[in-house]
Amino acid sequence: MSHPVDARFGSARRLLNARDYSAVFDGCEARASHRYLLLLARTNARQTHRLGLVIARKHVRLAVQRNRVKRLAREFFRTLPVDTAPPLDVILLARRGIDHLENSELSTILRQQWHRLVRHINQPESTTGRGSTCNVC
Repeated sequence: MSHPVDARFGSARRLLNARDYSAVFDGCEARASHRYLLLLARTNARQTHRLGLVIARKHVRLAVQRNRVKRLAREFFRTLPVDTAPPLDVILLARRGIDHLENSELSTILRQQWHRLVRHINQPESTTGRGSTCNVC
């Protein structure tokens, strides 16, 4: 079965190296925090959103669970409509307990946090304080 080119999650849709991740961490314009995950975002000059995943073994012990979380996050991100927000570089940081969520619960949380992130990015500059970086801590 062949997949349409735009349905794949290729390298153009991923943060690939430390420089890409650092750019988001250092120049974070918006964040959406939840008990089980944190989304950090920064606008990019590309035509598509890009995703980076940080699923630490410290927080998700079993590899099968880390891979499940990654798979669900990639699938959610892959199916996002491109026109909901300007092109973003997004990092998903998993927190302790995310591995205990059912797939449907995780998908719901991802959807809710994505909407919060987009709402924050789409606000006028005067109310978001985009000039400053967001604190991750």
